[in-house]
Amino acid sequence: MNSQVVIKPVMDFLKGETPSVWYEAASTNIPRLLIDHANCEKKAASAALGLMYRYIEHSDLLQKLSRLAREELRHFEQVLELMMIRKVDYEFISASDYAKRLREDIRTSEPGRLVDLLICGAIVEARSCERFFGLSKVLPSDISTLYSKLLNSEARHFEDYLEMACNFSSFLEVQERTSSFLETEWILITSPDAKFRFHSGLPN
Repeated sequence: MNSQVVIKPVMDFLKGETPSVWYEAASTNIPRLLIDHANCEKKAASAALGLMYRYIEHSDLLQKLSRLAREELRHFEQVLELMMIRKVDYEFISASDYAKRLREDIRTSEPGRLVDLLICGAIVEARSCERFFGLSKVLPSDISTLYSKLLNSEARHFEDYLEMACNFSSFLEVQERTSSFLETEWILITSPDAKFRFHSGLPN
């Protein structure tokens, strides 16, 4: 599918595009970008598995999350293969604060907690899709080719998470909660950030 077609629903959903200064930093920090991307794929799989362990009573949710987790791990393998080809050592780097801060306002009671977790999952996947699209235009062809493929999956994951959220709440509540989290997300990616990561804010 054409990337322009895939990215449109994502951009209609997010509050705005990643500022160009972040892409400039990405083009000069490729090893760090790849390492953190690999970490993000692992964390995405782990997040899906965590939901599977916590909400075992929802069979439809388990089926979708299981498929999603497998796909995220496959993405991890693809990034790892690219790192090996590029001779990028898989070293420890600290995580960004993006996901942690995005989730600070998640409700503690159910089903609100589950709905909020799924909404946050949708937002993370949407931003990943948007950044894959942008990165595919500024990075070397080997990375660009992979990222052009991955953005299709991220767009689908974004839609899956939103659909799952709507299964446990009214459309109006999902819309209101999504709007609140998107405000926070936009602040995070447009604020100065001391660390360059896949989901970091603006480089200092």
